[in-house]
Amino acid sequence: MSPRQEAPGGVFETPADRASAPQVSFEFFPPKSAAMKQRLWETIERLEPLGPRFISVTCGAGGSASGAEPTYETVCRIGSETSLNTTAHLTIAGATRDDIDAIASRYWRAGIRRVVALRGDLPEGIGCYQPHPQGYAYAADLVEGLKKIGDFEVNVAAYPEVHPDAPSAGFDLDNLKRKLDAGATRAITQFFFGTDVFLRFLDRARAAGIEAPIVPGIMPVVKFATIAQFSAKCGTSVPDWLARLFDGLDDDPATHRLVAATVAAEQCLRLREAGVNEFHFYTMNRADLTLAVCHMLGIRPAVTSA
Repeated sequence: MSPRQEAPGGVFETPADRASAPQVSFEFFPPKSAAMKQRLWETIERLEPLGPRFISVTCGAGGSASGAEPTYETVCRIGSETSLNTTAHLTIAGATRDDIDAIASRYWRAGIRRVVALRGDLPEGIGCYQPHPQGYAYAADLVEGLKKIGDFEVNVAAYPEVHPDAPSAGFDLDNLKRKLDAGATRAITQFFFGTDVFLRFLDRARAAGIEAPIVPGIMPVVKFATIAQFSAKCGTSVPDWLARLFDGLDDDPATHRLVAATVAAEQCLRLREAGVNEFHFYTMNRADLTLAVCHMLGIRPAVTSA
């Protein structure tokens, strides 16, 4: 038996470790320009060989046909031009039920069998959420509606630090349970930075009778200022230690990337030690950091024999 080798940082690796590497999935957003489209496809080409369980494509605020069209085009192109299992985000904020049903039916006819069902972000200038009078009220209602259209594999969102609009952690957890009871099969969490944040949430979910897989969402820090803005909007806490790590690196992108990859990899490795075996990466349509973290998790491109 070959000896177990220790890599820098206490990471151990053997052929058996690589064989038992965790499952991963990747999230992208629809490109808005020719340059962004090129970058997305370069990212896909680099990440596809890792064999993710699926990839997902986000949808902008408002679930209307115009808001969903870039997502539809991107999902269908990835599905037809790659080997990747594609998943479409579908949001209901600002959309009628007829709009959503039409989009979902269109996905089903195109052969898309996986959906991430979300309430969605509110359009700019809108205050508190109000369901569309002719729309699905909440994500749980969307899940139920999707199951009437086709036997979609439905993923939903979970919030380890509580959804910003939820009145309490208990209310938020009850809402997650409603989405799963409506037919969703898996929850993917909002990104977080404290490993204990996810583990405490997982314990609370299991104690509440939620048995479905809950996959941690991992956000490598592409730009600290951007992450800070995202976190403020979605209620994710940014620990002081994280801010200190990136302090002074605004004009040093190479070091910033090294620190970002190290932070995300350590987060995943600690979760692995706690028994977590699946991760969802918010890639920001960039490959480098996600690729580096996956490499440190033992995820390698599949080797094919000639």
